[in-house]
Amino acid sequence: MDKLQYLFLGYNEKETRLIDFLKEKKIQVKNLDGNVSSKDAKQADLIISFGYKKLLKKEIISELRRPAINLHMSLLPYNRGSHPNFWSFLNRTPKGITIHEVDCGADTGDIIFQKKFEIDPNLEKYSTFKKTYDFLFLELENLFINNFDKIVAQNYDPKKQEKVLPLKKDSDLPSNIDSWDINILKYLNK
Repeated sequence: MDKLQYLFLGYNEKETRLIDFLKEKKIQVKNLDGNVSSKDAKQADLIISFGYKKLLKKEIISELRRPAINLHMSLLPYNRGSHPNFWSFLNRTPKGITIHEVDCGADTGDIIFQKKFEIDPNLEKYSTFKKTYDFLFLELENLFINNFDKIVAQNYDPKKQEKVLPLKKDSDLPSNIDSWDINILKYLNK
């Protein structure tokens, strides 16, 4: 049997433990942060996007053996796009994490797994945007690891997103954010 080949888009080995997790499973991993070529897409048994800031082109998606998946740090359909953790506090929307199939839109694909969290910024462990981001990041990695066998076997029931909410881009971020270590409550009360 040939060794499985996964294309991991976005974060690298220093930024996420998921690449080492996959390698421990004897999976060959190619890590990219740039554009995905047709050759790379055709060779991949699975494409995993985590921290990837680009959309896969329609031509690439149509060539895949199976749907690519994306790990997103929000409870979709809330806070699609960039900086979802920040927007969940600013817009007072539900907080959570989502693994979803990739389609031609930005964070609009069918949901595979989700987990909702009650995050109270009054608690010290959740007092800054950085602390809440780190918490959700770890939980998202855990959600992937704990459901890895189901993801690989496509042993899940994908659910269509009921609605498509606004997309946030890097350029939407307010200019008064100069550090993610800022206290959430102080920022919101400005």
